[in-house]
Amino acid sequence: MPKGLLHHIELYVSNLEKSVEFWGWLLQELGYSSFQKWECGQSWRLDGTYIVFVQAEERFLDIQYHRCRVGLNHLAFYAESRLHVDEITKVLESKGVNILYKNKHPFAGGYNHYAVYLEDPDRIKVELVAL
Repeated sequence: MPKGLLHHIELYVSNLEKSVEFWGWLLQELGYSSFQKWECGQSWRLDGTYIVFVQAEERFLDIQYHRCRVGLNHLAFYAESRLHVDEITKVLESKGVNILYKNKHPFAGGYNHYAVYLEDPDRIKVELVAL
């Protein structure tokens, strides 16, 4: 693997079942495949990179995630095309997923940045961008 390539991301989630339902569909749509599954977690892989979701322990659920605190702000993925962004946006809306910056969609990131921004069940911001 090339030096510096991201190996994996591991996210602790408040409700594994909800996160798997949300992320499983989305990651498969982006070309990932199911990789590992165990009682407290699940992962999906694309080539040499994988994303892991782990159920957080009850004792750590008292402080909710917020992207403006220190730590992860958002995850951004390439979409296949602008049409792909549009198609995914429609499916997300039909699933009741919170689409961010709707009044500026699909150019919320700027005139030359075609993307949809959304939130996962823990309100982690996700961006799907087309060139």
